[in-house]
Amino acid sequence: MEIGGIAPDFALMDQHGTPVRLSGLRGEPVVIVFFPAAFTGVCQGELHELATVEARVLAISVDSMFALRAWADREGYSFPLLSDFWPHGQVARAYGVLDEEKGRARRGTFILDGEGVLRWQIETAIGQPRDVTEYRKVLTQL
Repeated sequence: MEIGGIAPDFALMDQHGTPVRLSGLRGEPVVIVFFPAAFTGVCQGELHELATVEARVLAISVDSMFALRAWADREGYSFPLLSDFWPHGQVARAYGVLDEEKGRARRGTFILDGEGVLRWQIETAIGQPRDVTEYRKVLTQL
């Protein structure tokens, strides 16, 4: 994906079975966060920090909606955890962050402006947590 281009649209079910369509969120900045797996330490810490970001946060993994619901309930996440379970990893693949060999999303982050234009992106190593400070800097410029 190119900075300055429109992010690929998608519709995925959140942890409650409610469909969320990216294009339906126009008008506000969106932070799309792909994470490898629910119930993992690095992902858990990251998502707790993301709850403090002043933007719409969409967290996506290839976990099932049911696993994401159990994890969100346990951790108290207030933003949508979206299931890219089937077709397996289709959205992660569209964003270029699907690890085809392991069948899970890599740790990719995409920040979109209110028009759905990609303004910033980063991919971090599987065991390396993301720096939420960077997100805040980017979001203040939108």
